Amino acid sequence: MAYAHEPKIADKSTPYWWEAAPPKPLSRQPLARELDVAIVGAGYAGLAAGLTLAREGRAVAAFDAMSPGEGASTRNGGVTSGTIRPDFATIARRFGEKMAIAIEREGKIAREFLYDLIKTEGLDCEFQRVGQFKGAIGYGQYEGIARSAEALAKKLGIESYAVPYAEQHHYIGTDFYRGGTVRMDIGGLHPAKFHAELLRVALASGVTVHSNTCVTSLRREPSGFRVVTSAGTVQARQVLVCTNGYTDGAIPFLRRRLVPVRARIIATEELGPELMARLLPKRMMMAEGRQLGFFYRPSPDGKRVLLGGRDSSRVGDRAAPTLLLRKGLVSLFPELGNVRLSHSWFGNVAMNRDMIPRLFEKDGVVYATGFCGSGVVWAPWLGTRAAHKLMGYGDRARTAFDFRPPASIPFYRGNPWFMPAIIHGYRMQDRIALLRAKR
Repeated sequence: MAYAHEPKIADKSTPYWWEAAPPKPLSRQPLARELDVAIVGAGYAGLAAGLTLAREGRAVAAFDAMSPGEGASTRNGGVTSGTIRPDFATIARRFGEKMAIAIEREGKIAREFLYDLIKTEGLDCEFQRVGQFKGAIGYGQYEGIARSAEALAKKLGIESYAVPYAEQHHYIGTDFYRGGTVRMDIGGLHPAKFHAELLRVALASGVTVHSNTCVTSLRREPSGFRVVTSAGTVQARQVLVCTNGYTDGAIPFLRRRLVPVRARIIATEELGPELMARLLPKRMMMAEGRQLGFFYRPSPDGKRVLLGGRDSSRVGDRAAPTLLLRKGLVSLFPELGNVRLSHSWFGNVAMNRDMIPRLFEKDGVVYATGFCGSGVVWAPWLGTRAAHKLMGYGDRARTAFDFRPPASIPFYRGNPWFMPAIIHGYRMQDRIALLRAKR
């Protein structure tokens, strides 16, 4: 959405992805009196779960407060990274080495699951398995991520390797980094087309999707659940909650545990093929090792650069986040200093205190949520695992992410008043890291 009196920094404030696949409200469907499973949320996780359940003969309906996919499912960067925010050592310290190894191994399985889903269902979403380059901030960081790339290759058999500074220009046309790493199990897709195709397949399989229909309360009863929606009341034997960065007050237990963090992405105007070949010669997905690092990529047609990062625009200058991303783009690629921005948009990702995605059950309700900015991989995977859990399929439901709910956040009831201070702290850490890297 555009803010009143906001300077026009980009041509459009809607997602670039909506040009080809805008989310649309569905025609109103009659409300079933009884369901096997009611799903709250019709993003990637809810649709993947609904598809799995419907094909097993369950009567299932998904309820979305907006048009299906209008949230993060069509606003994200479309990178199939499946990144887990805490590193291996941090996860091992908090939860044990066994879980840390299981989580790392499951990332490989979840990515392959996504790629197989796209292939077997014939989802036309411009998926390209091009790999990801991660830039190092200074030579000291390069040595650390190079060791991690080597370990990843040895432990999981992933094609992953270090790229020294002298060879960096084969992968990216910038001198900003001091080398980096590549892993070839990551790619990019068109997120809005992916959602539209997943919705198409889910509807064809018998999932009823109610758009612009809020779930206002869930009440457990002897026979299941009483699900109250803005369109009426439904009785459901089971309930699956797949809201994430747009969780509202209807589910206060979850809302106290998920923090919506705004992320913003900018897209350049179309650039010439020679320039794109210099900037992103291998058309890889791009990441970097800063706390508030940018992620960026070529558009699927290879004609634009899309760059994203955290957005703290809940307070202060509302034009500042777009200007900050533009400044970051130019710091990487100075030759883009005069390039016009065609789009600048934002969406919410959901963080939790562990920074680990989650599948859990509380008071009979199953939750698949908290994807921490990596929902392209984790949402379909955990949505499908959640469906298997509801059906009692033990082996197929098993996942390292099925453990206790995330801890609640003290004094938090849905307004992330503390995020500007946290982002400021991360920004200071990044400045210190950059200063050390230049020594």
